[in-house]
Amino acid sequence: MKIKVGFGYDVHKLVEQRPLFLGGVEVPHTHGLLGHSDADVLIHAICDALLGAANLRDIGYHFPDNDLIYKDIDSKILLARTRDLLIENGFSIGNIDCTICAERPKLKNYIELMQQTLSGILQVDVSDVTVKATTTEKLGFVGQEKGIAAYAVCLIEKI
Repeated sequence: MKIKVGFGYDVHKLVEQRPLFLGGVEVPHTHGLLGHSDADVLIHAICDALLGAANLRDIGYHFPDNDLIYKDIDSKILLARTRDLLIENGFSIGNIDCTICAERPKLKNYIELMQQTLSGILQVDVSDVTVKATTTEKLGFVGQEKGIAAYAVCLIEKI
């Protein structure tokens, strides 16, 4: 058995007149994230963690932001395709631990739904997907509400 760890990070700018998607869940807010896809910063960080752990490059390699096929795509589709890439390469997912950095909106009421959504896509037990949220105490671009960042770490196993 070979166990591998992966780390992912993503950030997107907050803008008006866009829906906010985090962890596959639409979160009511005055601003949404700007990106080529739906800009789900949490899912993008998870994809990068999984792809990196499997030595399969990164999300931009597999789903480039200059390819119109991915314009406004639901990031849940990208996560499902990432899961499929892992399976095709002989890996299973052990667990994922994530942190969303945002001043607003407060996310505590959406965490459980995010975990359920992500575990369903990844086909792992909900207890194997941890989502946390924090602020940056008004420091930096996150603290100034200019963007949202997300970090993810994962454990995968070569089958």
